[in-house]
Amino acid sequence: MDNQDLKKKIIIIVGPTAVGKTDLAIELAKRINGEIISADSRLFYKGMDIGTAKPTVEQRGIIQHYLIDVAEPDEIWSLSVFQKEIERSIEEIEKKKKTAIIVGGTGQYIRAIVEGWEIPPQSPDENLRIILEDWGKEIGPFELHRKLSIIDKLAAEKIEPQNVRRTIRAFEVIFSTGIKFSEQRTRSDPKHDFWIIGLNRPRSVLYARVDERIELMFKNGFVEETKRLLDQGLQRDNPNMSAIGYREVCQVLNDEITIEEAKVSMRKKTREFVRRQANWFKPDDTKIHWYSMDGNELDKIIQDLRIEKI
Repeated sequence: MDNQDLKKKIIIIVGPTAVGKTDLAIELAKRINGEIISADSRLFYKGMDIGTAKPTVEQRGIIQHYLIDVAEPDEIWSLSVFQKEIERSIEEIEKKKKTAIIVGGTGQYIRAIVEGWEIPPQSPDENLRIILEDWGKEIGPFELHRKLSIIDKLAAEKIEPQNVRRTIRAFEVIFSTGIKFSEQRTRSDPKHDFWIIGLNRPRSVLYARVDERIELMFKNGFVEETKRLLDQGLQRDNPNMSAIGYREVCQVLNDEITIEEAKVSMRKKTREFVRRQANWFKPDDTKIHWYSMDGNELDKIIQDLRIEKI
């Protein structure tokens, strides 16, 4: 395919965890002279590889990837930082006359760039944040999220319950301004023209792939990776450790649960996460071009790209 037809649009690949976004994105990038930008917030952090199913070094050697291993595990990357960095990555790719392919598992991040979100400019209040963090530790992430839903239901619907950092940020903005967090986010015209590819599989197949991935994580050294992060000084209650699996492995290391119990918890939480992802990427969303991962999806996508001449 002539890349001249593609340079005016940016491709986004979305879909649930374990659907196969990484492999398809690499094959697509090879076919259309593209480079990949990660929009998965879990992949920003160095050393958090196995537990996040990060593309391997070999995969990243095939196609240039952006926004992977760009922060230390104890750093916090906000949505606004991500927006700035993704624009920088797009610009770098387009300077090379290549096609930017954004691959996302974090629905909020995808929606933010597609819909042109402008994040509230409220400066962090460190004292208030410490109080909210202590409150969150006392009542737990799910109860904290439930309380947010009482005062700002719309904001809570857009934040994953285990994402304590985002929940606390919403409370911080609300308490500092007296205005609901959901009412402060404005939109501007998106800076780019996007063509969104949605990938899906039957739910039973997806769950089987999730189970297989979890088994592979432990086989590849997930426990050792988590122990190494803790030995390096990363605290167990760090928000970045809230990614599914790390908290469970911390419990294993503290002899609170067994590895098998950790796997059961991870399977349950990942299934719940898959169902929540469906709220971000709906089958009836006319902006998304959906493809079933039946073995011919790449050829179908290439054909559609030719028809669209993007």
